[in-house]
Amino acid sequence: MTPPHCLRAGYLPGLPPETVHWQVLPFERAGERLEVSVPVLTAAQMSELAARVRRASARHLRPMPVADIIGVIDRAVARLLDRNDPWRRQAERFLPWVSGYDAEMVRLGLTGFLKTFRAPQLRRFVAEDFANPLLLDGFQPTPKGGAVRAFGPQLLLHSWAGNVPALAMWSFVAGLLVKAGNIGKLPTAEPLFAGWLAQLLAEEHPPWADCFAVVWWRGAGEDEGAATLFAEADTVLAYGGNAALQAIRQRLPVTTRFLPHGHKLGFGLVAAEALDALKAPPLARLAAWDVMRYDQQGCYSPHVFYVERGGAVPPRVFAEHLAAELANLQRRFPRRALDLEEGAAVARWQQGLEWQALATPAGLPAPALLGLEAAAWRVAYDEALQPLAPTAAQRTVQVVAVDALADVLPAIAAQAPHLQTAGVAAPPERLFVLAEQLGAAGVTRVSAIGAMSTPEAGWHHDGRFSLLDLVRMTEIESSAEAAAEPFAPYAD
Repeated sequence: MTPPHCLRAGYLPGLPPETVHWQVLPFERAGERLEVSVPVLTAAQMSELAARVRRASARHLRPMPVADIIGVIDRAVARLLDRNDPWRRQAERFLPWVSGYDAEMVRLGLTGFLKTFRAPQLRRFVAEDFANPLLLDGFQPTPKGGAVRAFGPQLLLHSWAGNVPALAMWSFVAGLLVKAGNIGKLPTAEPLFAGWLAQLLAEEHPPWADCFAVVWWRGAGEDEGAATLFAEADTVLAYGGNAALQAIRQRLPVTTRFLPHGHKLGFGLVAAEALDALKAPPLARLAAWDVMRYDQQGCYSPHVFYVERGGAVPPRVFAEHLAAELANLQRRFPRRALDLEEGAAVARWQQGLEWQALATPAGLPAPALLGLEAAAWRVAYDEALQPLAPTAAQRTVQVVAVDALADVLPAIAAQAPHLQTAGVAAPPERLFVLAEQLGAAGVTRVSAIGAMSTPEAGWHHDGRFSLLDLVRMTEIESSAEAAAEPFAPYAD
């Protein structure tokens, strides 16, 4: 093996690197080793960092108009979109290494993702939550009288997940837009991008240099440094598995606002009207892209497609089109190498379907697995209605034939707490009927198939508000305005 490449992760304003303990996280790819050093801070260092971030954000971020904040972020994103910029070159080189994903997939994914953070999209992001974005800059009049203003947290703590490269950017940008002091915890699986973003933002606008920090700890935060931050943060926004989120919740003071985002389950609905010889193949291609992007590691990725009978193309043929498209995408974007646990999960999923087929009584349709057993993707097909359940991810997906899409509603009911994205291919009059039914069932996002794994800027993550959930509103009631009048110099 060649000598390792070494990188230092995180962003620690005011803390000299030589005073920090660094832990090495190793990543191997194609016989090469990358060592990423992540910071392990003491309780005193965490407390010092939190105080610095609070002071700096109050001085340099809170007085700044939101329009100017958007301008700084837009300049940073423009550099990340420029493939000749050193920050972009670094991302293209090392993010595939730490994530294991195909380099071309990461390149295309980064570009599509970053475009949602340009200035026009960020303005929509703010307008989505605030009818009057100036609420973030100062008190604004209200229709009922008086005035109101939105204040972000003095200290917003992010606990990021690393299943998708650069995912930290969603909440980091949201924190900046509400003018919070931000400290983020790096994910062990992808410990690079958030620190790079912090450094780039500080380059683009030096007064922000102390307004945020990027740290690391192992697990859900059992060490003393994490406990210090949990005690000092006004708001904690966390991504991850439900067990990890519950562990974080138990470590927070009762007065701390906690915004968890746990595991979710995506699925697709294909109406008969979308299934003719012209429409079905390109639709299957779009569905395959949703399955392929980051190997279904996003909370919005599809695991099951329910396909309606009655179209010119039967559901089984749609499943075959999907299988062919996944085979094509495997040649263009090879699936990342699976670790032992992931490989075992895929094997268990396949074996479960095979046992189910063997146990199916004669004369009844049995589930079928399409594709070669050794393929880096698998499509399961079933003629009988199946309840919504996660596959093994890693490009494993199920296609289920149904007589009517309304029949799917009972099949997804048990997963109501885990529902998020539903991709729908249906004519307009059916789209709105289905969306009404899906929303009542617990779905929080209805997208086109092909766009399931690329949410729009300002989307309501898990049905919540990206910015409104972070702020508190302060009101000046009309009574206070009226009572102030007699004290004015012109009142005499």
